[in-house]
Amino acid sequence: MRGVRFATGAAVVALISAVGTIPLAADTIDAALVRAYQDNPQLNAQRAQVRFTDENVPQALSGYRPRVAITASAGTQYIDTQTTSGGNANNLVKTDFHGVNAPRSIGATVTQTVFNGLQTANRTRVAESQVSGAREALRVLEQTVLLNAATIYMDYLRDSAIVEVQKSNVRVLEQTLKQTQDRFNVGEVTRTDVAQSEAQLAAGRTQLLTAESNLVTTRANFRRIVGNEPQALAPGSPVDRFLPATLAGAVDLGLTENPNVTAAMFGIDVGFLQVKVNEGALLPTVTLQGSVQQSYEQTLTVFRTFGASAIAQLSVPVYQGGAEYSLIRQSKENLAQQRLNLEQVRDQTRSNVVTAWGQLVAGKAQVASAQAQVTASEIALNGVREEAKAGQRTTLDVLNAQQALVNARVALVTAQHDRVVASYAVLNAVGRLAPQVLGLRTTVYDPSVHYHQVRDSWAGVRTPDGH
Repeated sequence: MRGVRFATGAAVVALISAVGTIPLAADTIDAALVRAYQDNPQLNAQRAQVRFTDENVPQALSGYRPRVAITASAGTQYIDTQTTSGGNANNLVKTDFHGVNAPRSIGATVTQTVFNGLQTANRTRVAESQVSGAREALRVLEQTVLLNAATIYMDYLRDSAIVEVQKSNVRVLEQTLKQTQDRFNVGEVTRTDVAQSEAQLAAGRTQLLTAESNLVTTRANFRRIVGNEPQALAPGSPVDRFLPATLAGAVDLGLTENPNVTAAMFGIDVGFLQVKVNEGALLPTVTLQGSVQQSYEQTLTVFRTFGASAIAQLSVPVYQGGAEYSLIRQSKENLAQQRLNLEQVRDQTRSNVVTAWGQLVAGKAQVASAQAQVTASEIALNGVREEAKAGQRTTLDVLNAQQALVNARVALVTAQHDRVVASYAVLNAVGRLAPQVLGLRTTVYDPSVHYHQVRDSWAGVRTPDGH
């Protein structure tokens, strides 16, 4: 019995310890984070969304560029004209003029906007702020994916350790039942003791089935988030070394670096500039237009004509039904909403940082407490067993002590899991859960590369990746 108990404790320590021997082919939490960062489909879809938003900038910049149109026409026409000439009704001369010709022409028109109330400049700034906001939204999702990956990694370690604890508990209970039956056969205990052992064994098997079911669910979620089946996972460790030293420092960092906060700031920029764009609709517009046209056989008597023109046009909006004023008022309300949203996001960020910090502090204390609980439960179980041999304890006392030890070991596994996850949660709350901070061995996705590839593109339909 004692040998079985010691084997159980060793199995738990091997599964949940943050140090010790690691299998040569063991998967690490950093490797899992790298796979999630590289291959998570939700994250890759968000990266595509950022590239989609990048295209708003060249679209806005197109307002600075000329517009060129080429026109051409060709066809056939029949003309039948009758004219009269002469000084009075007595000497009028009537002339019939008819025939078929093939009129055709080709021309080009170039239009350049000189001034449009600074709408193009402000639209460009709006687009650039939208790009910055999209990058912050990408950071939010990157942090979420990395936190989910770290959490599911530790979930699998926890659940697999709990399965091993329950398996060992079932083996101990089976041995206890066998010994109780042997003692019953020689008259040392009653049928009640046997029934109590059988009931505890049935409960232990139920707990094992529940633990195995939880592990199956965790395995499926691991595959969904990380991208592969978990195999030979190495122990995970906290990331306290990347955290601020104090709660006040963590809150200050969160209010400046959390991507939700910075995204809300860019939302204010977009709202402010959109007001300027809509106000620009009330200002005059100045355009220059140059055109050339070569025509042939437009009439039966004229074979060829050529024309060229250069025109400057000033358009001053006076009243356009009131829609422009409504858009200005609407955009101002949106700006006010974005400012209020920033305050809300800051409050939520502060709350998240404080909550995560409190969970981290509690997690550290819970690990120490759970370790003490396991030690005390092991000592208590040994004592109860010895007293049971001397007839001072019943079989139920032994079973209860065994269950208390199992509960303590499960609590220790859970506390160590929560301790590691809480450290990642704090790093996420302050906005620093990133591959660069964690030192992950992976190529960091840089959204500015695509941005600079398309920003000054004047033509072409192929994307930088060849599609």
